[in-house]
Amino acid sequence: MPRQSETARVAAEWVQKAESDVLSARHLLKIKAGCPTDAVCFHAQQCVEKYVKALLVVRNVDFPRTHDIGELIALLCGRPRFGLPPDEERRLTGYATVARYPSGYDPIPLTEARRPVRLARQVRREARRLLPPGALQPGRT
Repeated sequence: MPRQSETARVAAEWVQKAESDVLSARHLLKIKAGCPTDAVCFHAQQCVEKYVKALLVVRNVDFPRTHDIGELIALLCGRPRFGLPPDEERRLTGYATVARYPSGYDPIPLTEARRPVRLARQVRREARRLLPPGALQPGRT
């Protein structure tokens, strides 16, 4: 983990990447017909993952290289759940890998792709509330 002087900078880098992911997901949804819903879901999952990792950084908790949302949230002291039940954590985790590669994954309907974006925005709001100001980039809603 980074030293105290680097913690906010490293967390801010995670936040910046998370912001890029949520912005990408939201813009892709605007396409509507023909929207690459697998990409929307992937970017929503990445936003959640990166905000959780930013929180782990500021709390000086080492974390493995994983996309598993439930595993990462479990590492947080006090385990904020972000309002995500375990089935939603598993679904989000699947978007990081299964929906990203050709593996027989069923197409994701547009209505279903909106849900992970809502969850990402929910996690984003809670994580930003918990992160120190030095780790936050100018917010987008």
